[in-house]
Amino acid sequence: MTLSSILEAIILGVVEGLTEFIPVSSTGHLLLASHFLGFESDGSFEILIQFGAILALLAVYAEKLWRIAMAVPTDKQARHFVIGVLVAFLPAVVCGVLLEHTMKEYLFKVPVVCYALIAGGLVLLAIDEFKIEKRYTNCYVLPLPAYLKIGIIQCLSMIPGVSRSGSTIVGGMLVGLDKRSAAEFSFFLAMPTMLGAFVYEFAKSYKTMSFENLGLTAIGFVTAFISGLFVVRSLLDFVSKRGFALFGWWRILVGVIGLAAYYTVG
Repeated sequence: MTLSSILEAIILGVVEGLTEFIPVSSTGHLLLASHFLGFESDGSFEILIQFGAILALLAVYAEKLWRIAMAVPTDKQARHFVIGVLVAFLPAVVCGVLLEHTMKEYLFKVPVVCYALIAGGLVLLAIDEFKIEKRYTNCYVLPLPAYLKIGIIQCLSMIPGVSRSGSTIVGGMLVGLDKRSAAEFSFFLAMPTMLGAFVYEFAKSYKTMSFENLGLTAIGFVTAFISGLFVVRSLLDFVSKRGFALFGWWRILVGVIGLAAYYTVG
């Protein structure tokens, strides 16, 4: 390990942890950061540091998940919510299996990411201003068709730069959730979605993974976990007070800078 490679691992770990659960696209930010840092990986680094972010989410929500699990046998609302999360997760499974190869072949490119970041930023700015009727004040009681609609909208996040959390939050608001509840549901839906994607990618890639740079992976994993903890613990209060405009402007700024850098320095 060199000092520069250690710094790159720290930067990418922080990028993963900070962007995984906010509506700015962790995949897009990691792709851009890796490209402009010149960081090369066989894929194992990105897969394993994402697991750090997953563990951060599970650590913060462990108590709440335990309460829901214990209530499932006796509480109709708890059962309804668990089924709703699974219903919302299903479209991602179908789209992931059917479209993964095509998406990676044609869309995992810097210009695509930048344009998706800009478009998503404009959507966030618009959704933050629109006076959408708020019919639900928590994410536990949505009708099953509403959960399905959120899951279908989440499939847009297969396009790098769109953002899994961003598409889920927008979907939640469109079916009538308030901002805080939409953001919280994005956390719950992230659990099966991210774990499923992690297991799927790891199962496909573990035989070809190189663990020669295990130290760098460990650094990225830890920094992703720590920065992910910070985001999960603070995001709901932030969006309740400030909304999503900051994330929208950030996406547009990163997209414009990324395009300028790509077309000038490559």
